[in-house]
Amino acid sequence: MDNDIEQLKEKFPITDTDIELMSQAGKLLSDFIPEFIDLWYAWLTQQKEFSLFFGSNSSNLKRVQELQAKHWQSFFAANINDNYIKERRHIGEVHAYIGLPNDIYFAGMSIASQLLADELWNIKPMPANVGDIANSLTKHLFLDTYLVIDEITRIQNTRLSESHKAMMEMSTPVTPIWEGILLLPLLGILDSSRTQDIMNKSLSKIAEERTKVFILDISGVASVDTAVANQLIKITKATQLMGCNAIISGISPAIARTIIELGVNVGEIKTTSTLRDAFEIALKFINVTVSR
Repeated sequence: MDNDIEQLKEKFPITDTDIELMSQAGKLLSDFIPEFIDLWYAWLTQQKEFSLFFGSNSSNLKRVQELQAKHWQSFFAANINDNYIKERRHIGEVHAYIGLPNDIYFAGMSIASQLLADELWNIKPMPANVGDIANSLTKHLFLDTYLVIDEITRIQNTRLSESHKAMMEMSTPVTPIWEGILLLPLLGILDSSRTQDIMNKSLSKIAEERTKVFILDISGVASVDTAVANQLIKITKATQLMGCNAIISGISPAIARTIIELGVNVGEIKTTSTLRDAFEIALKFINVTVSR
C-alpha cells in the first residue's frame, strides 16, 4: 500500500514541499473554514440535487456539515496515508450508494477550489508564496476528487458486472423438455464471452441430467458471424464428445447463407429450420414415437 501511495503522490505530483505548503494553507484558512462551509452549502441549496438528496431533513444536513468540518481538517493536515485514502474512498462509496451524479460532485469540488483560492489571494498581508500555496491546494483537491470518483467508478463497474452476470444467467435457460432431452433457446446478441458461458452451462447440465439429446435453438438470434458460428459448432461437438446427440434448430435462410458464405464447417451436426422438426428428431434418438 505504501508503494501505491507514493505512486499517487508522484502522479499528481505532490512533494514534501507541497505538504508543508498545505500546512501553511491550513493555518491561513483555519478561521475561514466555517464560513467556507456555509458558502459552499449556500451554493448547494441552489442546485436541484439538494432537494433530492437532503429534502427537508435539517438534522441530516447539520450532521453532514459537521462531517465536512472534519473532512477539511484532515484535508489540510495532508497526511496522505492509508486512512486518508480510505476516508476519501468512503465518500465515493456513499455517493455511489445514494446515486449522486458525478457532474454535481465535480461542480462542488470546483466551487470549493474557487472559494478557498479566492480567500487565499485576499489574505492581508498576502504571503509572499501565496501562488505556491494555491498550487499545492489545487493538487490536493485533484487527488481527493480522483480518489472519490475512482471509488464511484469501481462500484459502478462492479454493479454492471453483477448485472451482466445475472442477465447471462437469465438468458441461458438450459431446460429439460423430455426425459433425456435438453433445450437451450438463445435470444438476442451472441458474443464470444456469452457463447463460452453457454458451453460451460450446457455441458454441466448434460452431465447432470445424463442427457441423450441437446437442442440448441437459435431462432431468436439476430445474426451470426464467423466467430459465433464456430463457437456454436464447438458447443455441439463438445456435447457429442459426452455421448449426447446435438441438434441446432432455428436456422433461418439468412443465417444459412451466412454460414455457407463464411465457410463454417458444420460437419455431421444435425440442423433444422424449426424447433418442431428438431424435437421430432430428438424423440427418434431416444426411441419415442408420438402419434399425431
